[in-house]
Amino acid sequence: MKNSQKICVAGDHAGFELKEIVKKHLIKKGFNVQDCGATVYDAADDYPVFAADLAKKVGGGEFDRGVLFCGTGVGASIMANRYKNVRAALCFTPEMGAMSRAHNDSNVLVLGSRTMAEEVSLAILDAWLSGTFEGGRHEKRVRMLDEL
Repeated sequence: MKNSQKICVAGDHAGFELKEIVKKHLIKKGFNVQDCGATVYDAADDYPVFAADLAKKVGGGEFDRGVLFCGTGVGASIMANRYKNVRAALCFTPEMGAMSRAHNDSNVLVLGSRTMAEEVSLAILDAWLSGTFEGGRHEKRVRMLDEL
């Protein structure tokens, strides 16, 4: 089953292995996935470079969503959220993944490879992918993220 959503995945050396697992999971689910790096494990990779590249692409509309990886997810989420039209959510539970979509209309999911098991990461990803933005009272708040 092919999904029309375009998803970019990216991460540094710390997130490389989990990125590869998530990429295969997304492809298996039929998503149109592009790997925005790193394409090989290299301990010299810096997460801000990959997070900025992904954020520019998602914020600019080239991709519908993005999934970012680094050791804890903190650095990548800080970097991504510096870009307009990017709402990156660092999530640790499937409920956080679903709520980040429902209330914050997150378009970038950030996962920390050193802070959670692979199974938990995939459960968070699936909850995030199936979540939908509720709109309503949340629309005003999401607009404020870019306006204030």
